[in-house]
Amino acid sequence: MAAFDYCTEARLLPAGGEADLFATGSWSAGRQPDGYARFARAADAIRFAIEELPAELLRDTFLKVDDVRFDGDAIRRLYDNAEYPLVRRAAGR
Repeated sequence: MAAFDYCTEARLLPAGGEADLFATGSWSAGRQPDGYARFARAADAIRFAIEELPAELLRDTFLKVDDVRFDGDAIRRLYDNAEYPLVRRAAGR
């Protein structure tokens, strides 16, 4: 995998534009009125997408970093990458 900057600002976007996609109640990034969440670091957005979003929502979510979009499978690969800087939640959440 090419180098990825996990410290870059990122957004999570619902593929279908569903405004309540990220209203899971247990995160601190703050909801945006048009259905996306903004994160100061891509690593935090990735962690939220993998550890907090239900799997069925992850399939319909995109991570946007600069002008590059990553689908649910790519988000999973970024999380699983050895370069991912945050401590991962134990398997079997």
